Amino acid sequence: MIKSVLPRVLSKESKEDAVEWRLFIDEELPFFNGHFPQQAVLPGVTQLDWAIRLGCEHFDYPVEVATLEVLKFQQLMLPNSEVTLAISQNAAKTKLIFSYFDDEKRFASGRILLTPSSGEVN
Repeated sequence: MIKSVLPRVLSKESKEDAVEWRLFIDEELPFFNGHFPQQAVLPGVTQLDWAIRLGCEHFDYPVEVATLEVLKFQQLMLPNSEVTLAISQNAAKTKLIFSYFDDEKRFASGRILLTPSSGEVN
């Protein structure tokens, strides 16, 4: 099993209930090994891991996911590319809404439903 490694953060912009990271998807990340031989592709589970870890860290929630909702993978994320990861929280602070994109190109999106204790404001 590959240890979770976050991508290189090129920039971060925070708003009240939202944040955007510009990420560099380096070809040297271990997740590309064997996924796939003809064309390396960043696995969807890695994209989810990053959204959960970065979102929970930014909004100061424990990493406790209850379920995933409306998860969509629209385009492949390739090595040596830059993408933006945008995460916002709903008004009840029980969900993180994420999307990966680059200008008009959409890569992935979904909602992360947190466990009841993790959405409580500290």
